[in-house]
Amino acid sequence: MRIANLDDRLVLLDGNRAIDVAKASDGRFDADPQRVYERWAEFRSWAASAPDLPGELFDPAALGSPAPRPAQVFAIGLNYAEHAREAGFETPDTAPPVFTKFPACITGPYGEVVLPAGGHTDWEVELVAVIGHRAERVPAARAWSHVAGLAVGQDLSERASQLAGPAPQFSLAKSFPRFGPVGPWLVTPDEFDDPDDLELSCSVNGEVVQSGRTSRLLFGVPAILEHLSAVVPLLPGDVVFTGTPPGVGMGSTPPRYLAAGDELVSSVTGIGELRHTFVAAGEG
Repeated sequence: MRIANLDDRLVLLDGNRAIDVAKASDGRFDADPQRVYERWAEFRSWAASAPDLPGELFDPAALGSPAPRPAQVFAIGLNYAEHAREAGFETPDTAPPVFTKFPACITGPYGEVVLPAGGHTDWEVELVAVIGHRAERVPAARAWSHVAGLAVGQDLSERASQLAGPAPQFSLAKSFPRFGPVGPWLVTPDEFDDPDDLELSCSVNGEVVQSGRTSRLLFGVPAILEHLSAVVPLLPGDVVFTGTPPGVGMGSTPPRYLAAGDELVSSVTGIGELRHTFVAAGEG
């Protein structure tokens, strides 16, 4: 099953057609895409048993994040050994580094992103998991049952801000406006032959700069959820960025960062792609 946020309304996707959930369910489910996660089991049951529903062709440009207002956003750092090495850090062995992207930075799969003035904005393609059932002290063996679905994410990072000061500012530097693209829709785990082994990639102006597989994550989705939920309850609709493979701009020689006019495409096989262009401050 695939669900999406189309013009701020929850829709089911059937190929290239969108089914408005609030209308199709006669108001049983809210049009607000974020609220569906509070009733995820009930919604899955309804969607599975509903008869064929009429859909309409839709404009992909109208898609927003499938989880537009999460209560919590978690992000995992150094979760691919090769990325840890290119960033100059030791590979974590017992637990992954965790930070947040503030929810106000979450945006949809397409559009423009304004570059912070005088900065060094970097790309980080990631698999994103959205929580469908509250998870508290959940063992890895049961973690997938708490996942509503998967999406493509971009952990855009302003490196000058991230590394300035007496200590790194990961969360602030990764939370500029529209620095958290998620989409283009949410795909439920049962749609994949193996949700623990998905191919992801990122390109800048047509040049592939990142390519990897989630099977190479040091801590896969189940281990991440076990680790996080041992400390803090994960709530329906929470967003989890799972980490980026090697190939970020900061790790290039010399370092390479996004510039005005660049087009960034981020994709995960079996889900889809994000597509963003960048503009200088004052132009967006």
